[in-house]
Amino acid sequence: MKYSYISHLYCPKCENTYDTKEQHQLCTCGSPLLVDYHWDELMKDVNPKDFSTRENTLWRYHELLPVEDERYVVSLGEGMTPLVAMPTLGKDMDVKYLYMKDEGLVPTGTFKARGAAVGISKAKEIGVEELAMPTNGNAGAAWALYAARAGIKSTIVMPIDAPVITRNEVALSGAKLYLVNGLISDAGKIVAKAVKDHNLYDASTLKEPYRIEGKKTMGLEIAEQMGWEMPDVILYPTGGGVGLIGIYKALKELKYLGWVKGKLPRLVAVQATGCAPIVKAWEEKKYESEFWPNSRTLAFGINVPKALGDFLVLDAIYKTEGCAIAIDDQSMIDEQAKIARLEGAFICPEGASTFVAIRRLREKGWIKEGETVVALNTGAGIKYPDTVKVNVPMLGKEDVI
Repeated sequence: MKYSYISHLYCPKCENTYDTKEQHQLCTCGSPLLVDYHWDELMKDVNPKDFSTRENTLWRYHELLPVEDERYVVSLGEGMTPLVAMPTLGKDMDVKYLYMKDEGLVPTGTFKARGAAVGISKAKEIGVEELAMPTNGNAGAAWALYAARAGIKSTIVMPIDAPVITRNEVALSGAKLYLVNGLISDAGKIVAKAVKDHNLYDASTLKEPYRIEGKKTMGLEIAEQMGWEMPDVILYPTGGGVGLIGIYKALKELKYLGWVKGKLPRLVAVQATGCAPIVKAWEEKKYESEFWPNSRTLAFGINVPKALGDFLVLDAIYKTEGCAIAIDDQSMIDEQAKIARLEGAFICPEGASTFVAIRRLREKGWIKEGETVVALNTGAGIKYPDTVKVNVPMLGKEDVI
């Protein structure tokens, strides 16, 4: 049995194909590239029951991942995060079958470790020696740390307002770290010039084809954890949208393989009211978004004013009869506190936004009674120490409580 059944890269816009043994970025038409596999061989050789006896990391699905030689796998134990039932919160919002896929427990504390693990592993396999990427914080931290483990040099550019903890992670990894007084879009322009001037591998979101394969393992895990049955709704906090694209790709692949039955879950892109280009495009029934000017939200991970893969995000929403919804910052913070009180989970603001979205979509009747709903919490709350403000009484040494 092969370690990977990868076939080729293809362009979802113009259908050009590319060899996976060479370094590729975007298609010549400017579109992101996607990975395809030898499905007939895979279907013949692999059974979903095979996964249950394997290690509890995302590499249990190696046949469906792009790394062809196991020697190039770079891992810190990422993947197989818990699918947590949320009964008390579900009762509060009248959603009986409510679950949270908790990505705060992976290395580096966010789901970005998935994309970094697979992206860095494939980069090592195809001979990348130095990469560069813009980041809002967590992706840069994950890629810098995994690159260090792989022996690959990295250059990371992030907005000056990015969380300090992610800045420290990058700096400690030995990466070249630069701050820009602007947004991730400004960081992206600087990286694009550096890539051109110094012949670096561009690891920007969707400018390399393999990060999405790491992110799709969230969809594979959800399916396996639910006994190869699909939930009715999956909600994802959407900035660049790679996770939502990846989950959609995974579920389509599982459907093609015949490992899951029934309709695909309705996918929901959750954004912030201060940065909601996907929501605006969906409301206007468009297939690409417009640049969102003066974007701002405390949910820094979804502060992406224009996503390169916006057309893929919108396609996933339309094809699954999903929707897009924007949540204000204060509602995220309020929900974050409620989840901690009711369920004992300290999640990130982006993750909290998905639960606010569930609450509102249930009130509107879009989420129906008895439906199974999965929310993605994309990171640990402790990675955002400045978003929570609490008043704590100070005791004197002689005081009694």
